[in-house]
Amino acid sequence: MTDSPLDRDTRILRFIEHVHPYDSLDRETQKRIATVFVEKLVAAGSPIYGAGEPLDGLYLIEHGTVEVTDENDAPVSILHGRNSFGERGLTRDGRALTNARAAEETRLLLLPAATFHDLIAEAPSFARFFDRGRSPARERSGDLATQRVGDLMARNPITVDPATPIRAAAGMMRDTRVSCLAVTEAEDRLVGIVTLRDMATKAVAEGLAGDTPVREIMTADPASLPPSALGSDLLNMMLERKVGHVTVTEGDRVVGILTQTDLTRFQAISSASMVHEIAEAASAADMAKVTARLPKLLAQLVGGGNRHEVVTRLITDVADAVTRRLLVLAEAELGAPPVEYLWLACGSQGRQEQTGVSDQDNCLIIADNARSGDAAYFEKLAKFVSDGLDTCGYFYCPGDMMATNPRWRQPAAVWRRYFRGWIAKPDPEAQMLASVMFDLRPIGGAMHLFDDLKEETLAEARKNSIFVSHMIANSLKHTPPLGLFRGFATVRSGEHKNEIDLKMNGVVPVVDLGRVYALQGGLGEVNTRARLEAAEANGTISRSGAHDLLDAYDLIAETRLNRQADEIRAGQKPDNFMPPSDLSDLERSHLRDAFVVVRTMQSAVGQGKGILS
Repeated sequence: MTDSPLDRDTRILRFIEHVHPYDSLDRETQKRIATVFVEKLVAAGSPIYGAGEPLDGLYLIEHGTVEVTDENDAPVSILHGRNSFGERGLTRDGRALTNARAAEETRLLLLPAATFHDLIAEAPSFARFFDRGRSPARERSGDLATQRVGDLMARNPITVDPATPIRAAAGMMRDTRVSCLAVTEAEDRLVGIVTLRDMATKAVAEGLAGDTPVREIMTADPASLPPSALGSDLLNMMLERKVGHVTVTEGDRVVGILTQTDLTRFQAISSASMVHEIAEAASAADMAKVTARLPKLLAQLVGGGNRHEVVTRLITDVADAVTRRLLVLAEAELGAPPVEYLWLACGSQGRQEQTGVSDQDNCLIIADNARSGDAAYFEKLAKFVSDGLDTCGYFYCPGDMMATNPRWRQPAAVWRRYFRGWIAKPDPEAQMLASVMFDLRPIGGAMHLFDDLKEETLAEARKNSIFVSHMIANSLKHTPPLGLFRGFATVRSGEHKNEIDLKMNGVVPVVDLGRVYALQGGLGEVNTRARLEAAEANGTISRSGAHDLLDAYDLIAETRLNRQADEIRAGQKPDNFMPPSDLSDLERSHLRDAFVVVRTMQSAVGQGKGILS
């Protein structure tokens, strides 16, 4: 027995009012779209649509199971009730990007394409949910006025009870080297603040006894702002109230404190100022004092809304400056080099993609006119620079991919033999080494030693179809963390059990694809995003494919950086892992779709169908 139109609309309304993002629409809009949904009952095993076919609208599963595969029939998702699908094709050119079939008898609700696009235009919450690309970055300069107070403040402020004796409070300030204490009652409820100025003008100057409680000298109802306030609000409050300390509160609970000293430090933390200090440093130990500020720089840049490629470029600029300064200091200690040489970085530094977690990957090309006795000089130079990098926080490469290893400290002619051998005989080690070495970027020394080598290697590699095939196979070893049932494949054991590895299963698969596109297109770019843009520009990949992959990469990379910035602000050491539970439903949905895009592009390359598909 079929529903009457009225019963049908009521049933659909009751269903969608509990499904995101329909639940975010106003009641009248919900009632209106309930009437336009088209019901479809699909038998088990029957196709819903095929890749490349025009889409009639957005599908929503009322009950049943739908299996989604990419254009090469590789599994992408198994979807159940309340899941939507088809939105990627609708928001692009109206054609399906995947295949969908009913795994069992399935009842679908089809939202017509015209209504879908109307809702995208009219309802911001609906548009946000189906915008699977990166949100437009807030193009801000990272200056103080536009920073959020929550990104500037010192967390976990030191607090005292109102009854604490001023002598004990002064001792705490001395021992912890802070200029103020938050005075709180139960559950961190803020009642006042006591500063060094209060101690001097109200306690010492007035001759108060040491056992006088701090409530007698504290400033009650101190200047406060919420974490969401901007730096401009902070500056205005300090100037208008003539105060040097502002508490940060959520409700009546204190969560942080900001001082004029904090603001001075903030203004001092910039990649340009750090590079300047490094260029003047007399030793690796002096530079280490500068690089110790890198975590704060990363958090500041992320908090300022800078794009991920800007953040990683500025972080890498510091590593480049440290390397070049160490080369200068090495020559000052060891004397002038006997022949020309070139220091190069590979890995994330080579690609200008360093984050808050970086080891060192480097090598040395020596001019071919070197004599056998010159090897000792370059061994000492490599040790000096690598040791200095380690002192500055760029720890030794676990795989010994460093200039201290004689294998990676050779004349230019030997490097040519290396590359030719890897290309001619692409065994697993050759694939791995070639993958690393294709990311080489000169840092300091005689730059011309690399120019011809780079061009020759790219030309030879591109001509060897067997080598290219092996490189493609090597690039598919790292896969996005996708579980079939609309979830994520997380780490199964160890310290990071049930977390996603945002580096090895998130960023690295895109880095590997970018390297393959650069190889096939003969592109000289080393940075991953630059490689993808260049691959689109020269036709190595299609415009739509490039845009999808760039959007996916941006979202994954920014999720990783945001996670690291959050860890830094919480006083933790940043890493590359994240529990999916830390994301909202919307964020999980978008991140998963980004991983689907990456898997689809991997599948296209792996199936040998070309990378223009």
